[in-house]
Amino acid sequence: MKTVNSRLLAFSLFSLLTILVFPSFSTDAAQRVLERTAGQSIVIKSDSLEIDNQKRLVTFTGNVDARADDLIITCEKLFVHYTGSMQKDSSQKSSMEMDKITAKGKVKITRPDGGLAMAEEAVYFQKDNKMVLTGTPQIKQGDDFVEGSKITLFLNEDRSIVEGADGKQVKAVISSKPDKR
Repeated sequence: MKTVNSRLLAFSLFSLLTILVFPSFSTDAAQRVLERTAGQSIVIKSDSLEIDNQKRLVTFTGNVDARADDLIITCEKLFVHYTGSMQKDSSQKSSMEMDKITAKGKVKITRPDGGLAMAEEAVYFQKDNKMVLTGTPQIKQGDDFVEGSKITLFLNEDRSIVEGADGKQVKAVISSKPDKR
């Protein structure tokens, strides 16, 4: 996962939902969001969509398929949690921010470069810019892969931690590639 791509997906999901879901979102604010994501697009499809402003939660359910320019997420449910409110402060800015995105049930994250992450649950934390994969998580790139009980990706640091649990060890397969000259 690249830091920019993960942040872009989170921001794009949040921006799209804000524009489509919140009727009090002003035209000027929508224009600013669109300018920040110019050239980037995201399409989210699901069997249903539920918006709960009181809980600050947007839920996509059933055959969820979220596609950005260079990232595809499929899962059974996708939850977008946000904080703050749509009320504008004295500077005419909304205090609403995306908090985290949770994908549940047969989560599959695919990138065009061949990268693939699979888990039963993936949680992206905006504040820490990290993603936590649980439920038999596995990350593959070509013939190489790593699996464990929990995989934490620290996106700002280009670092990850793979943990085992309950007597199950971490497994990594690194294939040797012939030198092509």
